[in-house]
Amino acid sequence: MAAENILAIDNGSQSVRALVVSPKGELIAKARVPISTPDSPSPGFAEQHPDVFWNALCSACQQVWQMPGVDKSSIAAVALTTQRSTLVNVDKDGKPLRPAILWSDQRRTKGLRPVGGLWGLAFRAAGVMDTIQYLQAEAEGNWIQNHQPEIWQKTHKFLFLSGYLTYLLVGSFVDSVGCQVGYVPFDYQKQKWAGPSDWKWKAVPMSKEILPDLIPPSQLLGEITSAASEATGIPKGLPLIAAAADKACEVIGSGCLESHIGCLSYGTTATINTTHKKYVEIVPFIPPYPSAVPGFYNLELQIYRGYWMVSWFKEEFGLQEQQLAQQKGIETEALFDELAFAAPPGANGLVLQPYWTPGLRSPGPEAKGAIIGFGDMHTRAHLYRSILEGVAYALRDGAERTSKRSHKKITELRVAGGGSQSDASMQLTADIFGLPTARPHVYEASGLGAAINAMVGMGIHTSFESAVQSMTHMGDVFEPIPKHQMIYNELYEKIYQKMYTQLHPLYEAIQEINEKYT
Repeated sequence: MAAENILAIDNGSQSVRALVVSPKGELIAKARVPISTPDSPSPGFAEQHPDVFWNALCSACQQVWQMPGVDKSSIAAVALTTQRSTLVNVDKDGKPLRPAILWSDQRRTKGLRPVGGLWGLAFRAAGVMDTIQYLQAEAEGNWIQNHQPEIWQKTHKFLFLSGYLTYLLVGSFVDSVGCQVGYVPFDYQKQKWAGPSDWKWKAVPMSKEILPDLIPPSQLLGEITSAASEATGIPKGLPLIAAAADKACEVIGSGCLESHIGCLSYGTTATINTTHKKYVEIVPFIPPYPSAVPGFYNLELQIYRGYWMVSWFKEEFGLQEQQLAQQKGIETEALFDELAFAAPPGANGLVLQPYWTPGLRSPGPEAKGAIIGFGDMHTRAHLYRSILEGVAYALRDGAERTSKRSHKKITELRVAGGGSQSDASMQLTADIFGLPTARPHVYEASGLGAAINAMVGMGIHTSFESAVQSMTHMGDVFEPIPKHQMIYNELYEKIYQKMYTQLHPLYEAIQEINEKYT
């Protein structure tokens, strides 16, 4: 039998998964290795030694080969998808020079010189200089250059986690175009490194030589080396096909290839994505990201730390569920649906704005979280339900902004990520959006998306359209409940949409006070 299965490796925030996927989208085998808790050498910092990711990848691969029904000779190629915006400095031998700075890291570099010249004049005229300075302050490269110049001087390559793991697998400093999401001089419209006159080289100064070569999704990155084969058990010489970052892979793995289908990701960061051929900036100077489909774009709005708030609730208010889950030998989150269903739709007027940790896309860096409408009838159940509803309200706002800018109406939804396993989350999402909302047929949507890239790259499927049609299927579908939809429409339009405008002056005052006294 000809080799036609794919080994898809998915390096997420909490674990690495090795998946064997068939041309029909069947999950033949899965091995999962948890990732240890990140280090936090200073408040707000999040770091992890790159060996942690590589060792987990190797362990997951070695485990999957031992599973029933897995035949190495059936594997046609390998695909890799990883968490976005995690960066690694390496020397000429590919050895890490410092711990990786994770996507969740909140360090900022203050006092950087603003972008000057004609670009500076243009930014001031457009009223976006604050946005550009925020980008400069957030850039990991700027922090390392200012605080660890000796590390920067030794840096031979500055890689995203995808590029680092690709180097270990194939021995070359290459990465997928679809993985370039972060504060580096990348031209998101042309989907290549920025041209010499681009303002990004001034905002995040670095030599182009320290960046990897870029390969479009579904094309060859290289072949598995002898060293990588020994460490992972992957057969030497197997092709590694370029996939994309985890969110981009999740979009096509959920079947969202057409612009009218919205892909919600209910993960640590909650997002709404749509796939478009046309380059559109929903927020000025905040670009769409590369799609897992070459030449396409993912229009994305994100709620940073969106479903992290479920973990926050568990730690702060979920002791009862934690104890009961331990007795039953199940995950704590499995009990939270009962809690959500214990409160009515709309949580008796308790409305939450989910900007616990804001960012440029949600709606600005000064935003804070807020809950309004408390009364003596409210319980833990109301608070928990308001978290789920608040994230869905924010993503509905993102969907409406996306439709307005792209002139493409969203008519149906797919939901991936951990929150997609909650019936309460799925139903209230359908009710708040007023749209049919489905789960993918497999939970591992990002790994499935990576496998789709490899299937197309190897010619097992002749196009992304045929691959998505053959490999993705809808699971449970949740239809809006008209009465609930009416309640949510009123709360969304009369309360939620007015909260940010009304509270914005207070958020700015909080920011000024915090900066003054910290």
